[in-house]
Amino acid sequence: MSAIDDLPPLRDVIATHGLSARKSLGQNFLLDLNLTAKIARQAGDLSGSDVLEIGPGPGGLTRGLLSEGARKVLAIEKDARCLPALSEIAERYPGQLQVIEGDALDIDPLAHLTPPIRVAANLPYNVGTELLVRWLTPPTWPPFWQSLTLMFQREVADRIVAQPGSKTYGRLAVLAQWRSDARIVMSLPPGAFTPPPKVSSAVVHLTALPAPRFEADAAVLSRVVAAAFNQRRKMLRAALKGTAPDIEDRLITAGIKPTDRAEQVPLEGFCALAREVAKG
Repeated sequence: MSAIDDLPPLRDVIATHGLSARKSLGQNFLLDLNLTAKIARQAGDLSGSDVLEIGPGPGGLTRGLLSEGARKVLAIEKDARCLPALSEIAERYPGQLQVIEGDALDIDPLAHLTPPIRVAANLPYNVGTELLVRWLTPPTWPPFWQSLTLMFQREVADRIVAQPGSKTYGRLAVLAQWRSDARIVMSLPPGAFTPPPKVSSAVVHLTALPAPRFEADAAVLSRVVAAAFNQRRKMLRAALKGTAPDIEDRLITAGIKPTDRAEQVPLEGFCALAREVAKG
């Protein structure tokens, strides 16, 4: 018996179903059910929420989310080998787990979820950043999710919460901190996973703000920030010269030195610059 429910331990589940982790799918399985339950608790009170989970694998975090009281879990899994193990969890929690086989980048989950919605996932390494950017840049705000509780490589987690002036400060930090509160809530060593990855991991919790911290057009801000950090070693007047013909004047109007580099500009500065660039 495992620590959080009466289903078999995950090592037994993996052995029974022959679920060796596949590098091509970015898989690293977390087998300690006490640890997956702890990650689930970082998502907050789940009793009144539907939860979207990407890449459940053999279902360790899935079981944690359900044992912590999630109203419903929608799990999107690309690896068909994992479906029988997930079906066993669905039988244990009738009506609370829906599994969709497919690529999370191609599936719209909203038809299967009822607000309030939280996202919790040990994201596959190869799609984690892309999914995060999508969730942070929807056409309208507030987004469909109340919070994101996501596991990343430690390097990516550090980039999400980075502050101006640091080497890890970049596009991810600006996009995340413009519209959400982001913090690292757990750190996990490589040995917590099977197989152990070469890097440490961390869980980031992001809570959606009702409105962005500073006024800016989302598309313009994203374009300006991408251009600035794509050439982060250059001064901004050079890195952003393709953004507007009079970019130096616009930088000055926004309160930014044209000789600064992208990592020196705080979130408020990028938003001010986006407003200037949006004037056409």
